[in-house]
Amino acid sequence: QVQFVESGGGLVQPGGSLRLSCAPSGSIFTRTAMGWYRQAPGKQRELVASVTSGGSTDYADSVKGRFTIFRDSAKNTVYLQMNSLKPEDTAVYYCFVRFPMRDSWGQGTQVTVSS
Repeated sequence: QVQFVESGGGLVQPGGSLRLSCAPSGSIFTRTAMGWYRQAPGKQRELVASVTSGGSTDYADSVKGRFTIFRDSAKNTVYLQMNSLKPEDTAVYYCFVRFPMRDSWGQGTQVTVSS
């Protein structure tokens, strides 16, 4: 069982910044990666960014150069720094923890980019 504490979503103007944080707890010792997916209305869920237990990162092409994922291992927390936000970044962002046989998901946090 994994519990998630997510924060940082909200409303921001185009060009602005937000930082999401996710602190999973519980049975996470065997995790292999953490990160975020997002889902906009009427669209499929897409991977935004991930970081493996070894520190390797991966980003969707649409956010490269604007978003940065990083972690604080001491706090067991992963962050997503989102800069130069665009209206098309509007979505519910879901933190996930990847295990060898499954993913666990947080409840999601809304990010809205609008003037």
